[in-house]
Amino acid sequence: MSAAIRTATSADAVAVTELIAQAFEPLGASAYLVPDLSVRREVLAGQFIIMVEHALAVGQVDVIGAASPVAAAVWFDHTAPVPPPPDYDNRLKAATGQWHSRFLHLDEVLESNHPTEPHHFLLFLAVHPDHQNHGLGSALLDHHHTTALGGNPAYLDAASPASRDLYARHGYEGRPPYDIAAGARFWPMWRP
Repeated sequence: MSAAIRTATSADAVAVTELIAQAFEPLGASAYLVPDLSVRREVLAGQFIIMVEHALAVGQVDVIGAASPVAAAVWFDHTAPVPPPPDYDNRLKAATGQWHSRFLHLDEVLESNHPTEPHHFLLFLAVHPDHQNHGLGSALLDHHHTTALGGNPAYLDAASPASRDLYARHGYEGRPPYDIAAGARFWPMWRP
């Protein structure tokens, strides 16, 4: 597959959200957030759409795939204050239902580990399972690093050892990992 990268539009929001939910469904953090596998992807997508729509409004969403994205990167520029998504608390509660407290816990832990220095923040990097290990994630990282960083550092929270290793190959340095629950570890990473 060609790695032609384009900037997503609001018309891509649902497809990008579904892609992220599918790619993130097997992660330990996802299993903690929504233990019921039969609804996990749907509930995750309910939270992810809030953040994808917000990134389309105030951040940057890059995708690979003309008709339907097969890879996506969701970035926020934290070199200036980033407002919260509109009506986030109510939307999150409606989207996550009985698992709302787990998503609140995730938000609190992520926020407490987030650096205060100016940086670009990679919230999501997702590649469709059928297209993983073909360089699409690397292409999206390289694209942002060369076109948008402007000499600024970048930060992310890797949610698996495989993603941690991918980011390390792109110049991200590991910080001490933290757990949101048993089996749900994050590896914060900083690219100077």
